[in-house]
Amino acid sequence: MDRELLKTRPGRLSAGAVGLVVLATVLAIVALYPREGLPDVGPQALGVAEAATVTGVRRGGCESYAGPDCRVAAMRLEDGPNRGETSFITLGTDRFSPAIAPGDEIRVARNVPSGIDPELGGRLDISDPAAQPYAFLDFERRAPLVWLMAAFALLVVVLARRQGARALVALAASLALVVAFVVPAILAGSSPALVAIAGGLGVMIVTTVITYGIGVKSQAAMLGTTASLLLIAGLAALAVQAAQITGFSSEEALLVQGGQAGQGPELSLQGLVLAGVVIGALGVLDDVTVSQASTVLALRRANPRYGLRRLFGEALGVGRDHLGATVNTLVLAYVGAALPTLLIFSTNGVGLSEGLNREPVAAQVVAMLVGSIGLIAAVPLTTLLAAALAVRLPPEALPGTGEHPGHVH
Repeated sequence: MDRELLKTRPGRLSAGAVGLVVLATVLAIVALYPREGLPDVGPQALGVAEAATVTGVRRGGCESYAGPDCRVAAMRLEDGPNRGETSFITLGTDRFSPAIAPGDEIRVARNVPSGIDPELGGRLDISDPAAQPYAFLDFERRAPLVWLMAAFALLVVVLARRQGARALVALAASLALVVAFVVPAILAGSSPALVAIAGGLGVMIVTTVITYGIGVKSQAAMLGTTASLLLIAGLAALAVQAAQITGFSSEEALLVQGGQAGQGPELSLQGLVLAGVVIGALGVLDDVTVSQASTVLALRRANPRYGLRRLFGEALGVGRDHLGATVNTLVLAYVGAALPTLLIFSTNGVGLSEGLNREPVAAQVVAMLVGSIGLIAAVPLTTLLAAALAVRLPPEALPGTGEHPGHVH
């Protein structure tokens, strides 16, 4: 915390406001965190995945139990109760079946016939392909993902150095907060919207403090992000209700709700949509607010004679340019998410107007527009807060330009 900043009335007010945000966020997370643990939904929906290595693939010889144009893949089980043994999966040859080959590492699940206790089903013979003992789930792709993440982390550290390392720590802490709080709290029956707001503010606080410390820039960014995030949550609630977005168009949400059936509180799919809007806008929102606060400080250092009005106007001009690119990024991200649905509509002769009216696309449109409105509001708000704090400090008391990592998140 900058001591010079605390000597000014705006500095004390902003510090007090940030303190209230932090306190309210901590209390909300504590209140919403599930105390009785998660409902035990079991592995009914996706099965228990086991690792296997494909040792051979043959065509035919399986028509009597798998239909025409079938393939049988032999595999060596790499974990689970039958580790080291050989078993089989049956696949089709159409374009919707995975193209597996010897040497592929895959994930499979045990097939247990209906009416048999799963505990007893694990003792059934797995050496007969006709029994179809296992089902293909997916390819094993964790190794390339780890290498890709390592390359990303290395580039961030090499280019941004210590600031980049702090950004990586903040990213890890943010993901941990989502996994450890947001997901369990929603599954335990808490309001997805409230959980998303509390979790989003928690992510914002952790990310900003770890990456930038506590000073003029971080205070202005946190207050601007808080106000904009609350605005996004409010607008999302109104838009989701007005557009009658039900959440039933998402297969993933229905899968989660189906897995919870009879196991705990019913999940609000509409609330889940709202939570997705809030969380989805958070990353870009953090980018905008930090960049605007950094711009104000840079202008103040470059020309200490700038007053509040001039400092605000010059920084806002930079913000307008940044905003155009950022909104375009946000829009394209949501268009990319809705692209498969748009392709389905196009191949079925559904017009643009009718396509936009369908919930899978309408939900993305709502998220895109609400998030963009929040971003637009964040620029002048954060700029004004940062300018009001910066003009109260002598230029030599402001953080140096080396502390501006810009877009490293």
